Amino acid sequence: MHVALGGTFDPVHDGHLALFERAFELGDVTVGLTSDELAPKTRHVDRYVRSFEDRKNDLVAELEPLAAAHDREFEVRKLTEPTGIATEQKFDVLIVSPETREGGERINEIRRERGYDPLDIEVVEHVSAEDGERISSTRIVKGEIDRHGNVTPERDGRGPKQPSTEDSERSDA
Repeated sequence: MHVALGGTFDPVHDGHLALFERAFELGDVTVGLTSDELAPKTRHVDRYVRSFEDRKNDLVAELEPLAAAHDREFEVRKLTEPTGIATEQKFDVLIVSPETREGGERINEIRRERGYDPLDIEVVEHVSAEDGERISSTRIVKGEIDRHGNVTPERDGRGPKQPSTEDSERSDA
């Protein structure tokens, strides 16, 4: 079975790991990673998004041990449009979070228009932070929580502009 999922993954957090874990349980995985041009257009909050290469390097580091644990293959591909790679015929399953389910339904409309079978859509529920709210990249880059959902009121967040070298050395957002 070939599984697709996509996102910006900046930064990768425990909610993303739940998506990846489910994907590897089902089959070999292709992750669509938003391009530098697409990433800001997919954000609900104006914030700096790290470069594609930096995000890809971090993503691969997270995916390698999961793939090995499940004896699966994976690939990371650049997404240049929101419907991404999942409109390609070779996929069987699409992994989504609750807020991206509608996008999965749109992908299946495109697949039907192209004469392809619709994907099975697997919805993976959100992972909660220690404060009961969901873990999200936006909350992490604001400095509210860390990637595991621990509340971090002492941490500074990331703003809408790329930080200077000096600022980035002081922050792990």
